[in-house]
Amino acid sequence: MSRPTAAHIRQQFLDFFASKGHHIVPSAPLVVKDDPTLLFINSGMAPFKDYFLGNKPAPYKRLVDTQKCLRVSGKHNDLEEVGYDTYHHTLFEMLGNWSFGDYFKKEAIAWAWELLTEVYKLPKDRLYVTYFEGDQGDNLTADTETQDLWRQYTTDDRILPGNKKDNFWEMGDTGPCGPCTEIHIDLRSEEEVAQKPGRELINADHPQVVEIWNNVFMEFQRLADKSLIKLPQQHVDTGMGFERLMMAVSGVKSNYDTDVFQPLIQFIAQEAGVEYHGTSPATVNDQPATEDERTDIAIRVIADHIRAISFTISDGQLPSNVKAGYVIRRILRRAVRYAFSSLAQKQPFLYKIVPVLADQMAGIFPELKQQQQFVQRVIEEEEIAFLKTLETGLRRIDALEETFKSQDNTIDGKAAFELSDTFGFPLDLTALIAREKGLTVDEEGFKKELEAQKARSRNAQEAEQSDWTIVNADDEQPTFVGYDLEEAPARILRYRKLTQKGKTEYQVVLDQTPFYAESGGQIGDTGYIESGLSKVRVIDTKKENNLIVHTVLDLPDAEDLGGEFFARIDHARRELIRKNHTATHLLQAALREVVGSHVAQKGSLVNDKLLRFDFSHFTKVTDDQLRQVETLVNQRIRQQIPLDERRNVPIDEAKNLGATALFGEKYGEFVRVITFDPNFSVELCGGTHVRTTGDIGFFKITAESAVGAGVRRIEAVTAEAAENFVQAQLDQLTAVREALGNPQHLLTSIQKLSEENTTLRKQLEQFELQNVTAQKEQLAAQAKDVHGVKFLAAKVNVSSADLLKKLAYDLRQAVPSLVAVLGAEIDGKPQLAVMLDDEVAKAGKLNASTLVRELAKEIQGGGGGQPFFATAGGKNAAGLDAAIAKAEESVSKSLA
Repeated sequence: MSRPTAAHIRQQFLDFFASKGHHIVPSAPLVVKDDPTLLFINSGMAPFKDYFLGNKPAPYKRLVDTQKCLRVSGKHNDLEEVGYDTYHHTLFEMLGNWSFGDYFKKEAIAWAWELLTEVYKLPKDRLYVTYFEGDQGDNLTADTETQDLWRQYTTDDRILPGNKKDNFWEMGDTGPCGPCTEIHIDLRSEEEVAQKPGRELINADHPQVVEIWNNVFMEFQRLADKSLIKLPQQHVDTGMGFERLMMAVSGVKSNYDTDVFQPLIQFIAQEAGVEYHGTSPATVNDQPATEDERTDIAIRVIADHIRAISFTISDGQLPSNVKAGYVIRRILRRAVRYAFSSLAQKQPFLYKIVPVLADQMAGIFPELKQQQQFVQRVIEEEEIAFLKTLETGLRRIDALEETFKSQDNTIDGKAAFELSDTFGFPLDLTALIAREKGLTVDEEGFKKELEAQKARSRNAQEAEQSDWTIVNADDEQPTFVGYDLEEAPARILRYRKLTQKGKTEYQVVLDQTPFYAESGGQIGDTGYIESGLSKVRVIDTKKENNLIVHTVLDLPDAEDLGGEFFARIDHARRELIRKNHTATHLLQAALREVVGSHVAQKGSLVNDKLLRFDFSHFTKVTDDQLRQVETLVNQRIRQQIPLDERRNVPIDEAKNLGATALFGEKYGEFVRVITFDPNFSVELCGGTHVRTTGDIGFFKITAESAVGAGVRRIEAVTAEAAENFVQAQLDQLTAVREALGNPQHLLTSIQKLSEENTTLRKQLEQFELQNVTAQKEQLAAQAKDVHGVKFLAAKVNVSSADLLKKLAYDLRQAVPSLVAVLGAEIDGKPQLAVMLDDEVAKAGKLNASTLVRELAKEIQGGGGGQPFFATAGGKNAAGLDAAIAKAEESVSKSLA
């Protein structure tokens, strides 16, 4: 019997809940834009957090979706289990049905049971459910309502109490939360079930007794002080792990044996020239016993990791060394190491898998297929970079193995940190390799080394913030009026205190505001919040969980907080930002016309001083192309194209207009479309813009560079800043002309001067070499016998450290059994060189590195090198004579 396809099972879920009045919505991007508590979407509910908190009204009371999720950092971290068990993954799909203040426990439970048993035909006698048993610490009683509801569908021996860890769902340290009921399935054989009932294996990490669905009844909010308060409305948040569901409906023992992973697994095995045996995965703490198991684990890890890597890159997050980018680089390097060590792939390998995944997911997540070439290029470049250091790093670990086998089988924190800092081995990768060698890693020691490094380089300290204080309770949502107004009456709805670097600031939310919050690359507005009695400076505006948050240096007087204020932005600054933002739109359109339609935005910065635009392109943009782009943008500026701004446009209509969307951005059902000539620039954008392109005045590109694999960056200025940039270039050109005597043909004069300079340099090099040769002959004649060696110490006249080194080596060739100490003043600074004949160095009485460090004290410096040759530099050129004089005494003493 053929196994069900992932596409069919997924669609059945969406169709089932659509029949129950739910609106189907697409997955949000993996990368979180405006929630400081998350790097990635790590659960199905994360994109709907605003609805639960009451920050934003839900567009529909009932929603259904399948959400891409990533769990590899923080509280929810499944990385170590991936590949070793059957059901943990880095990236996974979370099927979810949602109620925002509509239905609650009764319907959620009934529909879950109906879908699993009647649609998916899962056996009722293999299903178990749990309910929250209560918690004294939070003063919460047992959820007997859920227990009673389940009694309508199954027997008491299959309804189990669960503790706070398992049956009270919280996304983080703060935020919406509530009791939950989990549905587990027992997939073991009949013989195993007869020996031990499934109820005894619930939440016991058994690979075939797994949770497949969690129904969370969201009714509380966790505050920073750990207390709980009731949410304004009760909500339902359900999540069913798609990969585990596929295992259950397919009748297999592993997620990896389903249609979700098999296309990837078979491709990896074929490409690597190995066979996937489908061995039972080892437990997390046990090592694979056979070569087949090692191969299977590697294939599973790669199949899992390529999903996380590919979708995160397509959603806008490139690998890097900070925050979310570092998480992706860790996953990628972990996969590269498995391919290298277990599948003998010494060349880039992972990028070849992307087309298989893109084709597999094109129906539900088309963004990867649309960016397939770009994603492949980024992954390949990352693989090339890491493979250069991987072999060296593995050899280093092999060397450490011998050292630490005799030291409690523990690699110390300093060595683990060196592997991270020097070879790019994340701690979890070092721990994984160590585990395979029977070693452990001193993780606490590693953390100490890491903290010590951070302390040396840290410029900022962690911020501490209090909970929100409500000033004016208001059921209406805060509104942004800044597209039409630069000042507006406002009331303070809430505020909180923020302490950072010993400084106290406040964050304020207004009922309406003209202040644009940092978003889409455009920085936030500054200005003032004022009343008749007080005036406070707004130093920044950001968006957090869909709230526009104004950062102020101080709060108004206490009696003013509940009253009327006036919010006024900095007009001049906003005007400059508008010009740069519109110029960014024109730049993107021009790049697509000149460089190619493959150009897609990969990041931007728009402020009052400049604009920066990152875009997908695999080679340097030529000077001629940059000139064409610049010309095209300035032509559009001179045409004074008026702004065509359309708000609340249905997303499908916007796409039909040809609007350019940014990959990785979350768009609602209604969007804002910004057009400057429908045949040139049409984009989805929430930023502020000029009324006509003529307002920009002038556009000038100042730099073009690479920022990563397949990503280029252009920096530019507009208006007065562009004029100043051009004027500065002209001033510099005028200064060059004057310095050259105002020649008629400037370029010809510079070329002639350069050629003369090259000729003179060559002549000077010949003179200097002749000088070195002459000094060598003179010095060789001065060498004298000291305890059986030829000793020479002298100040010499050379113009560079390279010539000093050459002179020392030439003397070594000319004088047998030589010990030479040479000193020179180069560019006003003293330098010393010590050269020993090979036989003298091997005798062990003298060491060039030791000797040069001793002599360097006379010139207030230091140095080192090899046993036969070493150099030193210093600050005190006057001490050269003392160093030379001291040399014979030191050498004689050592040889005697």
